[in-house]
Amino acid sequence: MKGTINIKRQILLPILGASIFFTTASFQNDFFEIAKQIEIFTEMYKQLNMNYVDETNPADLMDNAIEGMLSELDPYTKYWTEQEVEKSIINRRGAYTGIGAVVSTRDDKVIIVEPWKDHPADVAGLKAGDEIIEIDGIKLADYKENAGDLLKGSADTEISIVYKRQGKEKSAKVKRQAVEVNAVPFYEMATPEIGYVVLSKFNEKASRETKAAIVALKEKGATKIILDLRGNPGGLLSEAVSVSNLFIEKDKLITSTQSVVEQYNKTYLTKRPAYDPDIPVAVLINGRSASASEIVSGSIQDYDRGVIIGARSFGKGLVQRPKPLSYGTQVKITISRYYTPSGRCIQALDYWNRDEDGNAVRTKKEDYNAFKTVNSGRTVYDGGGVQPDIELASAAYSPITTALLRDNAIFDYATEYYYNHQVTDMDSFRFTDTDFNDFVNWVEKKGFDFNTETESAFAKAFKTAEKEELVNDINSSYKAMQEAINNAKKKDMKDKKAEIMSLLTDEIVKRYFYRDGLYNYQLKFNPEILEAVNVLEDPNKYNRILK
Repeated sequence: MKGTINIKRQILLPILGASIFFTTASFQNDFFEIAKQIEIFTEMYKQLNMNYVDETNPADLMDNAIEGMLSELDPYTKYWTEQEVEKSIINRRGAYTGIGAVVSTRDDKVIIVEPWKDHPADVAGLKAGDEIIEIDGIKLADYKENAGDLLKGSADTEISIVYKRQGKEKSAKVKRQAVEVNAVPFYEMATPEIGYVVLSKFNEKASRETKAAIVALKEKGATKIILDLRGNPGGLLSEAVSVSNLFIEKDKLITSTQSVVEQYNKTYLTKRPAYDPDIPVAVLINGRSASASEIVSGSIQDYDRGVIIGARSFGKGLVQRPKPLSYGTQVKITISRYYTPSGRCIQALDYWNRDEDGNAVRTKKEDYNAFKTVNSGRTVYDGGGVQPDIELASAAYSPITTALLRDNAIFDYATEYYYNHQVTDMDSFRFTDTDFNDFVNWVEKKGFDFNTETESAFAKAFKTAEKEELVNDINSSYKAMQEAINNAKKKDMKDKKAEIMSLLTDEIVKRYFYRDGLYNYQLKFNPEILEAVNVLEDPNKYNRILK
């Protein structure tokens, strides 16, 4: 009897530890299998830590185990530490205490990506491209945690920073301040009758700030609106519904979510009368408009409520919800797919049917399904983001452009341009064909390591050849192939000149005139905004597109 009790205890404890999982019918059906696997894992974890030949770090082992488990799912299902949970709260609320700059971590350095005008980093003289190497005496090369967290702290506290600029070490003292992150960082009149609103994120203030901006613009005479969602990565689904509700009448379906878990199958309707159901609208999107941005642009397109301009959106049709875990941590889980009012799921990547290398498969154009818009019966498609009614090359993000952005080529070139050119008049600035050719040569000269998928595949094959001792036989062919790929990349950059020049222009203008200056510059010269103005000023063209 005593042995039986011990056996029961051995089984019962892991089951109790796993009880947080058993909240749905599907989990309950797998009750025994889940308990069995957790018991096996727990025992293996314990045996590894107690008996492995070298000393192990239990936290690292567990982090790797979690990472391995989640790697088989989509990239939006993530484990969040306490610090990451706090960061998500800040993003949702749009307020924090820090130095007032966008930063990025590269290797053992924190890079200033964008100092905000008149905020602490800007007041202290920090500029985009500065490499922070030390914070309050802590050398970041030796710091194992997230170095960006060292910049945050209580308001009015001062930190000492050592940074590199163009190879020279400098120092600065920065006083932290409370920072408000606006969902709408800019709005202005594009013409005497057309208002322009930038909505950069869907935090808790998104719909409130968007409405306030439209109200202010209408008071200035706006009878038409451009809503700019380019580069907006998304955010709160509820705010996406509320922003759509500004233009779409009450009790209209904005999105529905579908899941194998019954409780996550929901429909989201507009709750209030539209603020202005008739005002002509042009919505700008690009390849970095995702999630909530696609809910708004998709619903406006499906109800024939406005004209969508730019480039196909990112294609994130998955909904996440954070679930609390022990010790202040969370797991953010993809719980459902969302669908536009016409029934489209605009998810671009299939994470559940991967290729032979384990990469998610992108939905091919020939596999897109046709749907009809609600009011006019126009044909729209699913499968790869929201496709604009008017597509422009300048708004696109081709693979070569994505590679240049990922490896910071555009950012680093803009840094060098800033220190080598004097620009004092924003209206007269143009990034010329000569400048573009200089960029192409600069990329080649720097030997920028921006790898295409083709290069990665060849590199993987070459490593296999090394293991199989075939290098001598294929080395010359491999080098010739590399040279051919480099030539193709150079040609591809020139073929995608419009989109690359647009990004370079934006990055460079921002260096001299901050983000407000960039928005004002774009109002006058940006191709997508100019096209939106053109459409809104031509009622026949606007109505022809929608009907």
